[in-house]
Amino acid sequence: MLKPSPTANRTSSRRCRVAGGALCLLLLAFGSGIGMADNERDHDRARQALEAGEVLPLRTILERVEREYPGQVVDVELEREHENEHKSGPERWVYKIKLLRNGGALVRLKVDARTGAVIGKKERSGAEHEQREHRRNGRDGGGS
Repeated sequence: MLKPSPTANRTSSRRCRVAGGALCLLLLAFGSGIGMADNERDHDRARQALEAGEVLPLRTILERVEREYPGQVVDVELEREHENEHKSGPERWVYKIKLLRNGGALVRLKVDARTGAVIGKKERSGAEHEQREHRRNGRDGGGS
């Protein structure tokens, strides 16, 4: 009886890994198809708003924000929202930007996407974040 060569075994093993990886990718793609369609629609709406001059490019917004709030951007969203908290009146495009500043402070900025003006800001210090994590994990933060 002939034994397969070590090269044949490696090739077969590699093919199985590639096929398994491809199968995982397909399952992920089909499993998240609904979310992908939503993301594509959101992307199209944002692109149309940019082309229509309704929003400034993200690069422009981030350059402005970086001058006033230096730090590392960790998340950016572009959303339509009402100008007042009663959800009435005209809507506007808003960039919601999260950034991490030196010392661990997390800053959430709301920026008018048409003008680049900061219209809202929430800041949580690194210590506040640690306390919240302690509470979330069942510790009161009052010592070890």
